[in-house]
Amino acid sequence: MNSLDTLFSPFKLGPLALANRIVMAPMTRQFSPGNVPNDLVVEYYKRRAEGGVGLIITEGTCIGHKAANGYENVPYFYGEQALAGWKKVVDAVHAAGGKIMPQLWHVGAVRKEGMEPDPSVPGFGPSGLVAPGKKKCHEMTLADIQEVIAAYAQAAKDAMDLGFDGVEIHGAHGYLIDQFFWAGLNERTDEYGGDLVARTRFAVEIIKAVRAATAPDFPIVLRFSQWKMQDYTARLAETPEALAAFLAPLSDAGVDIFHCSTRRFWETEFEGSDLNLAGWTRKLTGKPAITVGSVGLDKAFVDDEKKGFSGGQPASLDKLLEKLNSNEFDLVAVGRALISNPDWPLRLKEGQTMAAYDLEQLKQLV
Repeated sequence: MNSLDTLFSPFKLGPLALANRIVMAPMTRQFSPGNVPNDLVVEYYKRRAEGGVGLIITEGTCIGHKAANGYENVPYFYGEQALAGWKKVVDAVHAAGGKIMPQLWHVGAVRKEGMEPDPSVPGFGPSGLVAPGKKKCHEMTLADIQEVIAAYAQAAKDAMDLGFDGVEIHGAHGYLIDQFFWAGLNERTDEYGGDLVARTRFAVEIIKAVRAATAPDFPIVLRFSQWKMQDYTARLAETPEALAAFLAPLSDAGVDIFHCSTRRFWETEFEGSDLNLAGWTRKLTGKPAITVGSVGLDKAFVDDEKKGFSGGQPASLDKLLEKLNSNEFDLVAVGRALISNPDWPLRLKEGQTMAAYDLEQLKQLV
């Protein structure tokens, strides 16, 4: 096996100082009744910090906008009760020696009518499309866009005030920000539509608003992806040149770290290069990059045919360590393996056996 030294080496970026390169990936759980993180949520994140995770990125948390939520029992990141619950989480993680960021989330067109907080509100999207060619939701006005930008900024300010170590903006997987990125869902003819670079404007304005609402050195992570829930084969950028053009305005707006979401970290991004998406992102921007995608398991988290969540057996980390040790990327996000092994970093360091990720056991796991 390749050396674990790099994986367990410290990482520092401005005020963000991590004990190692292991990041807990954001994973939606729907375990917050009333949309408020409770004591079980506190314990869930505390266990991963005690287990040696360097940085925890929380499950998606809904910003304070009427159409942000798309699922039952997901936590909000606004309102007195929800923020008080998150304060308990951040304090518990810090007491255990960990660092933590909330993932700020707006589901956009994915939202269905009947969801809280206002059951009468439909999904929101750049062009009213829920999938390419399917118009089933509200087409955002300029006023809607400004409301959402303000909600992101307020959530980031609240995160900083609560003591979080930064924020991650969810711009991946076919949710709202990604809907603006993706030509398949963004048919706007105003300044928020157009070519790939023009379609970054919404995200750029969010990033700038988050920066203005927080401290100059408050870490901002942006998660983005080529693939979408609506289409696993979708791509924003077909070439390194297109990816460079896409990333440049986001980097210039103030992103400190790019979280590059892929379903399998070992897959190369462009023909003729062994680099994955995180590797290309780091090379093109000069900014730190997080890789993610089935780390420590032998199956992607969603099945290609059934499009359902899959289990997985422990898998070798040789390829991951080879890439990390060659400086292809800076940080490694671990998802399902940390569900079944809350102390995954400690087990890895000590050479202990890892448990498989078993879907049937999830209801018993915290």
